[in-house]
Amino acid sequence: MTEDDARERILSAAEELYYRKGYAAVGMDELRTAAGVSLRRLYSLFPAKTDIVSAVLARRHTEWESGLSAAVAAAGDGPRARLLAVYGYLEDWFCSDGFRGCAFINAFGELGGTNPEVASIVRAHKASFQEYMAALVADTGAPATLAAQLSILAEGAQSTAAISADPQAAVHARRAAEVLIDAAFATA
Repeated sequence: MTEDDARERILSAAEELYYRKGYAAVGMDELRTAAGVSLRRLYSLFPAKTDIVSAVLARRHTEWESGLSAAVAAAGDGPRARLLAVYGYLEDWFCSDGFRGCAFINAFGELGGTNPEVASIVRAHKASFQEYMAALVADTGAPATLAAQLSILAEGAQSTAAISADPQAAVHARRAAEVLIDAAFATA
């Protein structure tokens, strides 16, 4: 097995285990077993658990940005449709098998208070989403404050859907977003 293969196996196993069981609940031995690598190989590639958590979150960030961008692009050129596509993307995600909330919110809840590196990664991810929303809003000519409002709705929907196990949180967030967007367009 090449180093790249071992790294991929470790990260895939870690991503699945952390998302299903939690970051703190998964030990290095369990991860080693799930990845099918030796403990020595695991530690040679990732000297500390924080290194693995950071790499998993980097993967999740890339997946999130790619999926969200694709959903917005598929909505076409209409500014309202592009903004609302965010909530369609959330609904699809919330309805997926094994949805357990936002990996970043979960990581922050478990590790953010004791691990500054993880807290920083989570903050950067959330800031990136807010910047993305700000760019979408700027393209519409609506007031910049709309981006923060829509971001908060999306973040709240993620937490609500995870806690309640109800994907309808995305539908409710979308309806609230429609009201905010229509009001912003009326004043723009």
